[in-house]
Amino acid sequence: MALSGGHKNRGELRIHESLDELRTDLADYIAELSDASVKEHGFFAIVLSGGSLIGLMGKLFEAPYIKTVDWSKWYIFWADERVVAKNHADSNYKLAKDGLLSKVPIVHSHVHSINDSVSAEDAADDYEFAIRQLVKTRVVSVSEINDCPKFDLILLGLGQDGHVASLFPNHSALNEREEWVTFITDSPKPPPERITFTLPVINSASTVAVVATGESKAEAAHLAIDAVGPECPLIPARMVQPATGKLVWFLDKLAASKLEDSNLNNKLG
Repeated sequence: MALSGGHKNRGELRIHESLDELRTDLADYIAELSDASVKEHGFFAIVLSGGSLIGLMGKLFEAPYIKTVDWSKWYIFWADERVVAKNHADSNYKLAKDGLLSKVPIVHSHVHSINDSVSAEDAADDYEFAIRQLVKTRVVSVSEINDCPKFDLILLGLGQDGHVASLFPNHSALNEREEWVTFITDSPKPPPERITFTLPVINSASTVAVVATGESKAEAAHLAIDAVGPECPLIPARMVQPATGKLVWFLDKLAASKLEDSNLNNKLG
């Protein structure tokens, strides 16, 4: 049975007994958000990441979602991407295509991946330009509090070091406030060249969902959700604080195993 509950600063916690339960809840959540977004403004702008996230979304291409979701209204983006060819094993696009997009009736022109034939810097510039054009044509909403795009849902994984997207601890990219998309050439995890959404864009979303499973993510989840005070490291995941949107954590029991008891009380089973 899933445990869910709120934390006044760190969003909603949805803690699951098993991976299968988490997959079902995540599919339900995405499908409901898709339906609400399409009814509200005619499209669903969803942002993906890499890692284990795509596999955890796998129930979406099963019944009932394969038939009940309005796939023609989905517009697909990436919170970060490795600057490699689209058929490269490290490509987040390839991961999403093989694991999800090829299995559902997505409109090909609605899938917005990076230009993989240019430098990391040019790829970031190109991707930001493409998103700006979609904001102008109202395919992507705009935030009420700044000029950033307001995606309906940004899905993020959680690194063991607390990174989200390709925003790594103590990296200068965390300080970028002007650009929507920035680039790095010194990723602490290979491959070194990547593009990534900046924190202002992530924090302008209608909903940000962080998905983490396994004991190896427990310390990062604790630091992101519980840790307060100047002695606690300010990991990137803790800097995900949507200005007007929702923050939701999808965790299994192992990833939630180090959370403080105060965050695990008064849950709705």
